[in-house]
Amino acid sequence: MGKYASKRNYGYGKQMAYAGHQALVSLYGRGHYSTVATHSDRWGQFAQWAKDNGVKDLATTPNQALLERYAEHLQTQVMSGDIAVSTAQNLLSSANTTFLALRGDHTVRVSPSQYAGKRSNVRQTAPTALDTDKVTQTCRALEAAGLPRASAVLQLAAAFGVRREEAIKADLERWHREASRKGTVNVQEGTKGGRSAQRLIAVSEPQRAALAYARSVRPEGSRNLLALEERYADLATARQGELNRARPILKAHGLSGFHDARAAYACTRYAVITGHPAPAVSGSLSPDKSQDQLARRLISQELGHNRLDVTVAYLGGRK
Repeated sequence: MGKYASKRNYGYGKQMAYAGHQALVSLYGRGHYSTVATHSDRWGQFAQWAKDNGVKDLATTPNQALLERYAEHLQTQVMSGDIAVSTAQNLLSSANTTFLALRGDHTVRVSPSQYAGKRSNVRQTAPTALDTDKVTQTCRALEAAGLPRASAVLQLAAAFGVRREEAIKADLERWHREASRKGTVNVQEGTKGGRSAQRLIAVSEPQRAALAYARSVRPEGSRNLLALEERYADLATARQGELNRARPILKAHGLSGFHDARAAYACTRYAVITGHPAPAVSGSLSPDKSQDQLARRLISQELGHNRLDVTVAYLGGRK
């Protein structure tokens, strides 16, 4: 690994993002500014993720295991529809290249297609979380395992169609007030669109029950599911974080992840709006194109994407 293996970030600098950039400059030499800039930008996202997970020095951390955890993190984002397959593949490709530049060897790398996938993003099967009894059983198993906040995230995802980060960072007190006074909740915290985005979710009994449970298990003194001194990464992405420890339980009950409940929300809403099951559930396209378009437009807003093309990852194909 070169003569700098014992130095911080292999001798390229104290900050991981900067170290990666310097290593890439050294690898490519002068005249490849665009290539270096592209890899450096993507590497910066890895560096931030690693920092959020408590890693500051690559020279003292098992690199292959760390890269595989990052690949699994991106895989989850692809499966939830938060990023495209191509985005995840590019991020992993740049991580491979930067580790080569830092270490001087090819021993640390992952297959971008293995983790990000080559598959079509059109959902072909019904979400397991459409089975509400199965979701209830999973939640009970999580609670029995001492993972009540993971249970709350699953319930909020199924009831409100929110992402993990949105469920974890949601201002539960504000949600409670809005649900009581207006009958809707505006999803704001943790969203990709920022707090200014209007994303109203109608509240009925399933939403009230999920919200009541989340409020009951939130840490003392907190308005959301994070403890006062806790970071999002501590709960959601760290190896020993509650959500990572919940994954084997979800899979044992047939749920591929928390995103499965988000897809179930979308399919349920599609059936309510159109009067027909979603294509992923029925195995066929909707007989009414105008109703299909209306449902996808509304659901894309509720999911926070505001893009009809993304709905195929949750609902299946469209005309």
